[in-house]
Amino acid sequence: MGKLQGKTAVITGGASGIGLATAKRFTTEGAFVYLFGRRQQALDEAVAELGSHARAVRGDVTKSADLDRLFSTVKSERGSLDILFANAGVGELVALGAITPEHFDRTFDINVRGTLFTVQKALPLMPAGSSIILTGSTVGVTGTPAMSVYSASKAAVRNLARSWAQDLRGSGIRVNVLSPGLTETDTVKGLLSDDILTGQMQATPLERMGDPAETAAVAAFLASSDSSYMTGGEVFVDGGYAQV
Repeated sequence: MGKLQGKTAVITGGASGIGLATAKRFTTEGAFVYLFGRRQQALDEAVAELGSHARAVRGDVTKSADLDRLFSTVKSERGSLDILFANAGVGELVALGAITPEHFDRTFDINVRGTLFTVQKALPLMPAGSSIILTGSTVGVTGTPAMSVYSASKAAVRNLARSWAQDLRGSGIRVNVLSPGLTETDTVKGLLSDDILTGQMQATPLERMGDPAETAAVAAFLASSDSSYMTGGEVFVDGGYAQV
């Protein structure tokens, strides 16, 4: 019996990287997982890898109708939702002086607005004992060159969890932030140059990138009753980068 046996989970941004690694861990622990993302081929490949305990719903967290369709599907097929991992997010390197309104809007629409309405639309399906996990980042608490807009969006996510923990008083629903550091995903390797990656690994006490499975293990902890006395908190999986 896994620690998530019989639970139903939704993971946005679930077709790759940390989202997919978490889906693998959740299904191993006994959960049925809905993957939500924009790329149909990636979703199909993820479900083929995960097997019969996963289902894909294609959509965009910035589109209200897509979120409605996601949670309508969950309600009709499973009845309720025990775990929501609001993981979808984007980041780009854009330094002050080169920031455009389009860059700002795209980042905040997905990382903040998308997170907010994903959670709000999921709430009616979530009984007492449910867990909400938001993806933060080490950059939400550090100054990072050329990432001020992304960093600000993740700082906003951190405060959403603090405020929602108050809003959810009496509901039995917990909300926490999971903040990865440098993690070996295709997105990170495509965004950062080898020089930047090397510099960040040198600045990390464990002197390496994290494996997505290591972040997924902490997501499973936050999703399970093992973390039943945690809400409004933030857990870093960053090799010590933002801690020293």
